[in-house]
Amino acid sequence: MPLIATQVPAMLASDFRQDLDLSVDELLSLLELATDIKRDPGKHAAALAGKSIALLFEKPSLRTRTTFELAVRQMGGTSIALDGPIDEREPVKDVARNLDRWVNAIVARTYLQGTIEELSEWAAVPVINALSDLYHPCQVLADLLTLQEHFGKLEGLKLAFIGDGNNVAHSLMLNAARLGMHYIHATPTGFMPHPLVRDQAETIAVTSGGSVTITHNPMEAASDAHAIYTDVWASMGQEKELQMRRVRFDPYQVDEGLFALARPDAKFMHCLPARRGEEVTNEVIESSRSVVFDQAENRLHTQKALLLMLLS
Repeated sequence: MPLIATQVPAMLASDFRQDLDLSVDELLSLLELATDIKRDPGKHAAALAGKSIALLFEKPSLRTRTTFELAVRQMGGTSIALDGPIDEREPVKDVARNLDRWVNAIVARTYLQGTIEELSEWAAVPVINALSDLYHPCQVLADLLTLQEHFGKLEGLKLAFIGDGNNVAHSLMLNAARLGMHYIHATPTGFMPHPLVRDQAETIAVTSGGSVTITHNPMEAASDAHAIYTDVWASMGQEKELQMRRVRFDPYQVDEGLFALARPDAKFMHCLPARRGEEVTNEVIESSRSVVFDQAENRLHTQKALLLMLLS
């Protein structure tokens, strides 16, 4: 039964610092709510009336900034964006305690997960992780909604991530594991996911019926996959490593040959921005099986659902 405005589920946690701050039930409820919002965008048009959201951006952003600003505005709230290092002029704990006197929530896109944790420790209002070095949980909410839309389910899907063991990979791995998906990650030696995150995901998968596999073989990962996901070889802040990474990751490019190993109905995924000709060829990302712009659109709907669950 579709959720209505009076049935928005509240989150048990007050913050969304990382993926596991949402329980599995809360995650599934959020996806249901996001589907309802996408179907009827005007239903919650006044849900954030009188509320203000601070957007802190240490890193440049197209999708995250635009979709959060629109989400707040389309639900009747206001947002204020602050760019640059959060602790440039004063300690993070002081930034947090100033903002919580003025706004109803803080959305932060930071270089370090520690900054998210410190904001959460000192702010009395909800803190949302819009990206850190360790996690990208808002992106993966949109990814899960996209997969659900195209396959009608999440449990049992094989999700192949081919590339660096980065923040997107960590969030995908954790969520796939607890939703009973089969996550397989192909990456060169030296670029593995963080061992603590991997251990968490493997432990979760034991009880969910899912699985987590790490390999150095991209063909093993792509074989019979429902979705192949990749990301840039060098994230923001790693530009000096780009030439070295191009050499190491060249065998991991998602081209038509690799994509052909996946299921006939497989989807190509990327969090964007993409470097065509590096991690993915133009033919794959522009193919009819690419859902990268579905993922981008769904950032808006899932972030609306997240804000509703935290603030309504």
